[in-house]
Amino acid sequence: MGKTYWMLAIDQRNYEITRQRGFTVQGVDSRNRRKAVRVAPDDRIMFYISDRAAFAAAVTVTSGHYESYDRIWQHYRDRESFPHRVNIKPDMVMDEDIWVDAYQVGPTLEYVKKWAPEDWPLAFAGMLHILPQRDFGYLEDEMRRALQKSGRPPVPADVEAAREESLKHSPQRVAPVAAAQEAPASQDSGPEYEDANN
Repeated sequence: MGKTYWMLAIDQRNYEITRQRGFTVQGVDSRNRRKAVRVAPDDRIMFYISDRAAFAAAVTVTSGHYESYDRIWQHYRDRESFPHRVNIKPDMVMDEDIWVDAYQVGPTLEYVKKWAPEDWPLAFAGMLHILPQRDFGYLEDEMRRALQKSGRPPVPADVEAAREESLKHSPQRVAPVAAAQEAPASQDSGPEYEDANN
């Protein structure tokens, strides 16, 4: 089975939490469970910062899906712990001043074509999306171009250091787990399309 190319829409606050942990793990909210369980090793994830309308990082998935209710990210629903998780490794991480502006590149993506041109941002509502490989490659090319222009490495030294420190104290799980922890009854209720960037 071929790899899948994902886009994760996340607010800047929660993105910074993932970044501070060196891009070792990423969680998805309960309402995107049916998509999240499909994320597999070697899949790729593009980080879209929803409250900044920008693409900030690209990573590779290094584990199968597993569940954990440890509190890492923040959400306006107290019971939401983003339990659907995968281990990841960073491929390209942009400094904030060179994030790729979604208003410049978004309207050209194949993924948004079913929306009216003026409504293309609606395509990014919700937390987890499957992108065409061509779109993912185009976004990576834009990120690579910005990195080369800035003369910066694909993964900043502070991210590398944070990753090393995080792995030292919290070794990654060798998911998938056979029997995931039972979720609280209220966590899986509601539509999958709810925007979790709060």
